Amino acid sequence: MLSDPGVQEARERVEAAQTELGMELCARLQPFQDRYDQAVAEGDAARFTEVCASKHGRWGRICVLPGGHETSMEEPHWGRNSEGRPIAWVSSAPDDW
Repeated sequence: MLSDPGVQEARERVEAAQTELGMELCARLQPFQDRYDQAVAEGDAARFTEVCASKHGRWGRICVLPGGHETSMEEPHWGRNSEGRPIAWVSSAPDDW
């Protein structure tokens, strides 16, 4: 089913839209990525507790916005994909999805 050409086309369109939205939000949300990267570099585990728990682990996406941003900031999830490009998405998926 996942190899069906229609499914592949739909996935490509979704990924293109997520990448486009990620780029549009980049200028405003990049400071969150910078703080996340700094926490990783410094091993600041406490800062990770402040980050949104939503992710799309299978595709290498981790939301770098603060927890609760969906209601307080009204932003979609935002971060970088596995290739390092900005990406935005709605909802979350488990790592093994």
